[in-house]
Amino acid sequence: MIIKKNFKIFFIIFLFLFLIIFTYIKLFKKENNPKSESSISEDIIYKSNIIENVNYITKDADGNEYIINSRQGEIDFSDPNIIYLKDVRALIKLNMSEEISIISDFGKYNTNNFDTIFSKNVIIKYLENKIVGDYVDFSMERNSMIISKDVIYSNLENIMKADVIEMNIKTKDTKIFMYEENKKVNIRSKN
Repeated sequence: MIIKKNFKIFFIIFLFLFLIIFTYIKLFKKENNPKSESSISEDIIYKSNIIENVNYITKDADGNEYIINSRQGEIDFSDPNIIYLKDVRALIKLNMSEEISIISDFGKYNTNNFDTIFSKNVIIKYLENKIVGDYVDFSMERNSMIISKDVIYSNLENIMKADVIEMNIKTKDTKIFMYEENKKVNIRSKN
């Protein structure tokens, strides 16, 4: 009877130690393993937010149509309404006016209000006009397009260099200016 009692106590102690060691090893391996379940799922989520061949088409209340195409888009984790674009091509079909095309290396598109920022090697074409710059803020909400950073405007007759061109999309009112008061907008004839 004493042997059975000692055996039961020994067995319980052995089982208890086994469970403690097993739990410790399991936790220790999970903490030291860089590819734990949580990091694997984060990698999967991160890779899944890239979209190939992005295409957005929208019309505003005035019937103007906005088409944005991109080779690749990436959804912002902090704001899923923001998509970062690569190799962007946009076409703006204005009611009662000619089309405007915009090409850029990168873009930031807001799916809520359709505002778009185009950046790096931006080229805007409208009729016989061409504007080159590094940054364009196109806003349907504000009805504006602001072109800045190394802006060069050219048409059949002239070339103009400025810091900023602001245009109201509806009225076509345009402001051209430099950031510094002592600098002037440079305009020269092609002839």
